[in-house]
Amino acid sequence: MRTAALLDRIQSETLRYFTEFGHPVSGMARERYGDETWLDTVTTGGTGFGLMALIVGAERGFAPRDAVLAQIDRIVAHLEAAPRHRGAFPHWMQGATGATIAFSPHDDGGDIVETAFLMMGLLTVRQWLAPFAPALAARIQALWWAVDWVGFCPTPDRLHWHWSPNHGFGKLALMGWHEGLIAFVLGAGSPTHPIDPAAYTDSWKHSPGFRNGNHYHRIRLPLGPAQGGPLFFSHYSFLGLDPRGLVEDGIDYFAQNRAQTRINHAHCLENPGKFAGYGTFWGLTACDGPDGYNAFSPANDKGVIAPTAALSALPYLPRASLSAARAMEARPELWGPYGMLDAFDDTRGWVAKSHLAIDQGPIVGMTENARTGLLWRLFMSAPEVQTGLRQLGFSSPHLG
Repeated sequence: MRTAALLDRIQSETLRYFTEFGHPVSGMARERYGDETWLDTVTTGGTGFGLMALIVGAERGFAPRDAVLAQIDRIVAHLEAAPRHRGAFPHWMQGATGATIAFSPHDDGGDIVETAFLMMGLLTVRQWLAPFAPALAARIQALWWAVDWVGFCPTPDRLHWHWSPNHGFGKLALMGWHEGLIAFVLGAGSPTHPIDPAAYTDSWKHSPGFRNGNHYHRIRLPLGPAQGGPLFFSHYSFLGLDPRGLVEDGIDYFAQNRAQTRINHAHCLENPGKFAGYGTFWGLTACDGPDGYNAFSPANDKGVIAPTAALSALPYLPRASLSAARAMEARPELWGPYGMLDAFDDTRGWVAKSHLAIDQGPIVGMTENARTGLLWRLFMSAPEVQTGLRQLGFSSPHLG
């Protein structure tokens, strides 16, 4: 199959997770497919990724534009009516009522990282809608203005992941290097409740887990944990943030993401665990596994390959990503009703029966960014995003 047709198939079939399998009441993204006990649980961050996927579907003709607009309207209406926690949304919500579902015993309030993923998707949609649906764009803007980013800062130099009306601040400060960069950019760019840049400079950047600088497989890794961590670090925030030319304090974020991807690929080629299928297949990230959900990485390799890892790496390592895509496309058992199934382990002869929203969304969005840069252009055109980047000291071609 030629490359364009293969990518069309991957994007269009994966998109159906958010259209056909979207919650019938709210239109939001269900947390997972494959377990009926989860059917009324919708995911905030996964919905943000899904909103970006819907734009791709409308622009490529994979989904009728009128149907996409109607689904966006339903999602926005559901969010407008749902309980919020200092303007932020929880990790999980009930799809029919909007009620908060606790993610853990003390995480029963707002999740600022999941809210940031949602707002990234909503701001991208706002930029897309502005020329032809200004009223809907204005409703999105109201949701965005209502997020109290400062309300997740117990002190000006700390941004915390969670705040609960029952338990207060969670213990998890946003520090080190992981998927949470987008929360700082949006928090710093908020026109209503902007965070102090010290939360970024004094905590996130100056924590022990931020800088790396070591070499793995002869590849220098500027940031993050040993051997790079799971690949979603280079996907989630960068569905909207364009890493090309994005630089701060000498850190080139495209180089960072490409280095992490190359290390992940090189590890799978070397295959120190002697797992079946490695080489042809590669890509370690958070996904389902035969023993449950886990954040797989070169430092936590159990033989489980997630299609989202290599497919969403298309902007960083296109040749290796396409090679993996062609190999996976040729195996019918890896495909489910909504694109490729979440993961597989050839050593144990296991294939997931599940799809997960947070894995499906980046496949559509990062593939489109590699093909046309559509989502990057839309998100980076938002004035508040540009303000946030400037406040934190970033430079980017999008800033002029």
